[in-house]
Amino acid sequence: MPATVLRAGLDALGLELQDDVQAALLRYVELLRRWNRVYNLTAVDDPQGIVTRHLLDALAVLPWVPAGRLVDVGSGAGLPGIPLALARPELDVTLLDASTKRVRFMQQAVIELGLDNAHPLHARAEAHTPRRPYDVVITRAFANISDMLVACRHLVAADGVILAMKGQRPDTELAALPPDIVLLDVLPLAVPGLDAARHLVRLAPATARRAP
Repeated sequence: MPATVLRAGLDALGLELQDDVQAALLRYVELLRRWNRVYNLTAVDDPQGIVTRHLLDALAVLPWVPAGRLVDVGSGAGLPGIPLALARPELDVTLLDASTKRVRFMQQAVIELGLDNAHPLHARAEAHTPRRPYDVVITRAFANISDMLVACRHLVAADGVILAMKGQRPDTELAALPPDIVLLDVLPLAVPGLDAARHLVRLAPATARRAP
């Protein structure tokens, strides 16, 4: 059962989410499955697979997501932004995607889930000019870190952080970081039920003063 997989996964991640939040996450799974039949939002269609490969994969980064304004670049079906917004109501989440159909799905999901802190936006990252930079820029499965930085570097505040969710540790990509970006760390992630490598790369503007 998806609810059992979600509950066990949260326990394994050491995350405590209220019952109403878990229920909303499962409603999101059903919405994703319903829209997926027409919109082709994900290759994973079974509920338990969606919980493992999408929800728990997204929530695994939660301990490293600081408070403030977050933009999920290339959000697609709302991942990881919608699970993060559900789990952390204090976050102000922009769900940015260049696909009209994906943004349409996210708009409906936000309405049906009653998510006041998530805001779908139809735009390319390169063309997005927010009123002020974001505290957190997060990407999931972006093809290449260098390309991601070209698209997203202008979105992050001087004291903000860029979180890149990756599969294998991307050492070759990290060797080509531009001089205005520093590597904070690369964190291996264990996603419950997922037999695949996952890493979180934390980057920041080089001008920021940070505690050791």
